[in-house]
Amino acid sequence: MPHWKLILSYDGTTFHGWQVQPGLTTIQGTLAQTLHHLTGETVLPQGSGRTDAGVHALAQVTSFSLEANIPPENLQRALNRALPPSIRILSAEIVPETFHARHSAIGKTYEYRIFLRRSGHTETTERICPPFLAPFVWDCQWNLDPEPMQEAAKLLLGTHDFTSFAAADPDLTRRQKTRSPNTVKMLKVSTILHKNEQLIYTVSGPGFLHHMVRNIVGTLAEIGRGALIPKDITRILEARDRSAAGPTAPASGLFLQSVDYPQT
Repeated sequence: MPHWKLILSYDGTTFHGWQVQPGLTTIQGTLAQTLHHLTGETVLPQGSGRTDAGVHALAQVTSFSLEANIPPENLQRALNRALPPSIRILSAEIVPETFHARHSAIGKTYEYRIFLRRSGHTETTERICPPFLAPFVWDCQWNLDPEPMQEAAKLLLGTHDFTSFAAADPDLTRRQKTRSPNTVKMLKVSTILHKNEQLIYTVSGPGFLHHMVRNIVGTLAEIGRGALIPKDITRILEARDRSAAGPTAPASGLFLQSVDYPQT
């Protein structure tokens, strides 16, 4: 049976996340239904990780096996014709059976985009977020100063206990919930770039907790508007308490940018 690796991009606005859910439209479910329509086979594509409702992907990775022997370019073409325009297959290839989109991954990079109505506290003219951009950014109502946010982002680099930035995962089973989650994570990249009336936060590491990136962004925004200072990041990390950090940023601004795998 050919074992497949697909890289796909999607607009998550109208989807209830990646993972199949009864009665709801999801990326995983839509892809599985389309594969069944094209091949007659019932498979459940495994993703590199779950993106929540409204979250987007520039390069999500999925893996699955099919009995049908289809040239990769034909499968990619057929899927892109059958899938809704909000999901595009960027590449399709046959890989060893040992490859698993999630278990084989060694790192992920996320990107979060904030639309700046104003830049800093001295600008008085408010920009209007274009409607075609609104589903893909956080249209933040606060005046945000990028400099303290950049300073705070650097303090998140390295290995820390990120309990203060983790939300309870509603999809975990009861048995999993009885275990203590590994809240110690390492960030290799944590940077903010001011570009084209947006703040773009890029974060990379081997693993992330539920809502971790969105909770970090919400906290950085509190720093950008002056409610917190950069040094508060250290206090928040040491607190190991979700209530010590800022709010959860909206899903609309979050993108799974890329997934890393060992070189073969």
